[in-house]
Amino acid sequence: MKYYLIGIKGAGMSALALMLDDLGYDVVGYDDASEHRFTEDRLRERGIPIYSGPNDELDKDTIVVRSPAIRDDHSEMQKVFAMDLRHYLYHEMLGRLSKKFETICVAGCHGKTTTTAMLAHIMQNMGGCNYIIGDGRGHATNGAKRLILESCEYRRHFLHYDPEYVIITNIELDHTDYFKNIDDMIDAYQEFANKADKMAIICGDDPYTHVLEVSKPVYYYGIGEDNDIQARNIEYRNDGTSFDVFIEDEYVGHFDLPLFGKHMLLNALAAIAVCHYERLDAREVSKLLKEFKGAERRFKETFIGNNVLIDDYAHHPTEVKVTIKAARQKYPDKQIIAVFKAHTFSRVKEFANEFANALNLADKAFVMDINYDRELPEEYPGIDAYTIIDKLNNGEYIEQGMEDKLLPYDNAAILFMSSKEIYLLEENYIKLKEESLKK
Repeated sequence: MKYYLIGIKGAGMSALALMLDDLGYDVVGYDDASEHRFTEDRLRERGIPIYSGPNDELDKDTIVVRSPAIRDDHSEMQKVFAMDLRHYLYHEMLGRLSKKFETICVAGCHGKTTTTAMLAHIMQNMGGCNYIIGDGRGHATNGAKRLILESCEYRRHFLHYDPEYVIITNIELDHTDYFKNIDDMIDAYQEFANKADKMAIICGDDPYTHVLEVSKPVYYYGIGEDNDIQARNIEYRNDGTSFDVFIEDEYVGHFDLPLFGKHMLLNALAAIAVCHYERLDAREVSKLLKEFKGAERRFKETFIGNNVLIDDYAHHPTEVKVTIKAARQKYPDKQIIAVFKAHTFSRVKEFANEFANALNLADKAFVMDINYDRELPEEYPGIDAYTIIDKLNNGEYIEQGMEDKLLPYDNAAILFMSSKEIYLLEENYIKLKEESLKK
């Protein structure tokens, strides 16, 4: 059986491609050739062809999966319709897969990628599992019964899934091009939580999660004393975070996490909770978490001269804030320089003040043009990079070709934050910096 994935370079789509390949299917992809994305190398290493023009891969037995970013009028979709082929949107395909396994769905406005990656790391090393992570990684282990699935709330896509466990890391307004308000968002998460067959594991420190009305068993995790799963005796250090875990007032174990910030501690608690209720050995879970290196494009560090460059997927004000705070925790003696590229005009329109407040936590902030792929600039007149820049204490505009603006900063942590291809600017900066160090 052959799967043809249109928009295969997307993080979720590429993860799906890798899992389907592991399951033994013939996988072929189609995507735009104009840009190189961080997912592409892994697909090509696997030998998965990626077309960007005419090809003869479609036949009557091909199953087509398309990214939500691919519209009906796309040339490849026109072929699919003309040939009357079976086709699914990405989230529809994940829904079909979720029914075949004991699925753990990880959702939340922030932290779902790292939490999914933590669980995948633990369970892959404790008997094997299947997983699809929103950082472009997907995998299937022969005979594995579990599927760990990052589950996105956008347009209520996660309601297509069929989970045993539901994890909700937090609830916050986002995707304002679809959700009307926070109540609309809460309504989606409530319906999602009630899809859990076994239980829902929900962050109890979040201000919105306790309003959820869930008919299935619910266990709350967090730092607050009223949580079922608690972290106690917490130490935030410049080499990581350590803490003890108590579940339903019983000591489970001590954990050392090589990651930074309260948000990473909470992500770990969610993973530990699932492992506990699945009766996995806590000492082995602790050992594996200590070895966890993080998700792709989540606080990924590159060292050059006296500077550390941090690539992070942060694209919501809360994520920008916690990424800057994590950098301060790990590098208290360095200047913190933020470089940010927003995704979607609607998000900037809704959260301009919040983005500015978050970026003002840095010593200096640079803002790039807004990336868009599902909105048009003319739909949001007056919304651009300066909607944020004009609210900054110490900020200015930057774009590719202006990387020399970063050269004066030495002994700095430079944070490149975006859900889009901000790492291209980082790569250009590295070349410039290496040249300057040779002089």
